[in-house]
Amino acid sequence: MTEGKSFEEVMQRFREITFHETFDMIVAIANGGIIPAAIINQRLNTEIQLLKINLRDPDQKPKYDSPKLIAPIGFDYKDKVILLVEDRVKTGATVQFAVDLLQGARQIKTFAVNGKADYSLYDEACFRFPWIV
Repeated sequence: MTEGKSFEEVMQRFREITFHETFDMIVAIANGGIIPAAIINQRLNTEIQLLKINLRDPDQKPKYDSPKLIAPIGFDYKDKVILLVEDRVKTGATVQFAVDLLQGARQIKTFAVNGKADYSLYDEACFRFPWIV
């Protein structure tokens, strides 16, 4: 993991990003997507929900062979335009699992602070997020 980025540097990227859709809902992949989703929601001011999925432990080591849903989906996503938010996309397995879980949504766009997604702030080597203590 490379050196971290400053909170202000990352926030500047959040301020500059342009979304091309109007979203009915932001869905954060918990736990990593919670803070980025909250920051985006300050701009978009729309419904926000959590999708509780787990694959890695706090040290980013895989806990399971594949992502697992660890709590039932407790919100209606059918026919909604969703922004699916994650902090870091490495293999894409967790995001793909989340997209599969949300079948029935009208449209799903993905967001990552770092990694490959429809919208991302960075796509580079892993770095420490400024909100990680």
